[in-house]
Amino acid sequence: MKTRTLNTFRQIVYAKSGIALSDKKEALVCARVGKRVRALGLGSYEQYLDVLQNDESGAEMVELLDAVCTNVTSFFRDAEQFDFLVTQMRSWIAAGQTRFRFWSAASSTGEEPYSLAIALLEAAEGRALDMRILATDLSTTALEQCRAGVYEERKIQTVPPPLLSRYFSVERFDGVRHYRVKPELTRMVVIRRMNLSQPPFPMRGPLDAILCRNVMIYFDNPVRQRLLADIHRLLKDGGYLFVGHAESLTGIVSPMKYVRPAIYTRS
Repeated sequence: MKTRTLNTFRQIVYAKSGIALSDKKEALVCARVGKRVRALGLGSYEQYLDVLQNDESGAEMVELLDAVCTNVTSFFRDAEQFDFLVTQMRSWIAAGQTRFRFWSAASSTGEEPYSLAIALLEAAEGRALDMRILATDLSTTALEQCRAGVYEERKIQTVPPPLLSRYFSVERFDGVRHYRVKPELTRMVVIRRMNLSQPPFPMRGPLDAILCRNVMIYFDNPVRQRLLADIHRLLKDGGYLFVGHAESLTGIVSPMKYVRPAIYTRS
């Protein structure tokens, strides 16, 4: 890919998603843009760029961002964060709280919000509580999988067996075993497409906790700063922000208070 063309793609992706593609990402950009070039039967990156820039519907921009977004996730990823939240939930419940609101800000294909739903139900211990989770992502492809709530057997290896039998049903497609999240989980999760680089977000809050994990590593500091300011607005006093273990708020001006690695609170 010519340098000028590469830089144009990088600028477009940044403007539309806030994802900063460094010089080290040239191979990734070439490979993922190349998928769209082949899918449309085009002969060059430049031809695809022309299609992208002249697509008034915006549909191809969605396809490009879907191709560029990295959707790596798993059930109960960084399990200690879910353990922390379950402990905090039980404390809130003991204090008399009955309404809970959470946001899985980069929900990808659904493993995170459904893990969160399971953790909340376990913490509730059968109590009739008002619990809702907003699951958002930029990728429409990932959100379609999240809505379906069906996962291959290899995807559920990190779900403890007692929870697997309690919250998933087994189905077979073309002779292959799959696991579908049960209605008690899907009823808790509201799924929406959202661009984290474009706050303020339409929610009013206050939210008890926000999981914004393994996404800020793709943003530069100005985008992170805006995102964190709106996260602070949305969280309740004493609410928690969970980030990825490769992420830190060091060097970013934020009123969020450090609790432990990858966990912050609004105090």
